[in-house]
Amino acid sequence: MIQGNPNAIHVSNVRNRLREIVGASTNWRDHKQALEERLSLSSMLARSQGDLPPRSMKDSSHEVHLPLGSQPHIREKYLTHHNTVRFGRILEDLDSLAVLISYSHTHNPALPRSPLSIVTALVDKIDMRQHTIYPDRDIKFTGHVTWVGKTSIEAKMYMSQLHEGAYSPVLEATFVMVARDPENKRAAYVNPLKPEGAEEERLFQQGEVNKTRRVELSTASLLKVAPTAEERKVVHSQFLSTLDPQTVSFRSRVLPPKSVWMEDAKVKGLEICHPQERNIFNRIFGGFLMRKAYELGWANACSYGGCRPNLVAVDDILFQKPVEIGSLLLLSSQVCYTEGNFIQVRVHTEVAGPSDGGSTTPPTCSTSPSCRTTTVPMIVPQSYGESMLYLDGKRHFSQAAGI
Repeated sequence: MIQGNPNAIHVSNVRNRLREIVGASTNWRDHKQALEERLSLSSMLARSQGDLPPRSMKDSSHEVHLPLGSQPHIREKYLTHHNTVRFGRILEDLDSLAVLISYSHTHNPALPRSPLSIVTALVDKIDMRQHTIYPDRDIKFTGHVTWVGKTSIEAKMYMSQLHEGAYSPVLEATFVMVARDPENKRAAYVNPLKPEGAEEERLFQQGEVNKTRRVELSTASLLKVAPTAEERKVVHSQFLSTLDPQTVSFRSRVLPPKSVWMEDAKVKGLEICHPQERNIFNRIFGGFLMRKAYELGWANACSYGGCRPNLVAVDDILFQKPVEIGSLLLLSSQVCYTEGNFIQVRVHTEVAGPSDGGSTTPPTCSTSPSCRTTTVPMIVPQSYGESMLYLDGKRHFSQAAGI
């Protein structure tokens, strides 16, 4: 119990509740037995969404406290060496809360354990309202389901921090979750959502808008269609700015002043995925993957801009496949767009099995850090592929800046 709200829970208890909901093992040595027990729950899945009772937004509402101020002994996990809060740890807490919110929406009191495997599919957007998170003040997370499809759930969460006796907003996050069967092999139905009142109806309609926007962005992806006419002009203008006026040759390229070739703005990393970082389904915890991707992207922005950048926004953390324990996680961050003192960084990850040498693609992450006063060097692509990365980064920056 948390002082001030009898229904609020401590952040350390979120994952314990999730283990209770799905019947997950607390010891790695018991994970195979726990998995076999979950397989028997397949018969409890609904055959259609119509078989499930509708839920309200209040049914999934949660409040979670991270008492950095009132419980100093928990601070070290969240501290940077600059005595600020590690945002990667905040991502982990948001991910766990989004899963708990989703399970609360689908809760069936008649069942001792949930037959659903609910996992994060996408971090749609994280908007920062306050760029400084203090390490000696309590933090509060709140959130609930705002939209559902047949097998997917949108969870919106808010983070605030105590300041002079009142909580002030820090960020707003939107996660998209998907429900799967106990083996995580096929989609499973979730309870429909019934908005109550004008505000809930507004949130639900915004969820519909978000879904439409995601479909439109996917359709217009530069991995599928050619750039727009305006974007082609941008690429050609950049190409012309790098031609050597002394040779007038397509092959002779020179770097414009106060610029950096995109090829020289990469930072890579490698992580071994140990059992300690597993989730309740004995795969690697999505929050851990997000933290590692974010921290690598932040380090790249820090190196590129020559400053300690502030986070402006995070969007499109897309999970394509689960990551198995024992895998090698290969991370590559790339500065792909700059404007003024803003740096757009894209982080791509691949997974290699330690024995087969194959690779798959789990999450990609896009972050928008900024240096407070420094105008950063202009990033310049050379190849066509780099130009597409530049345009994609420009699109993300425009979304983050609200253009």
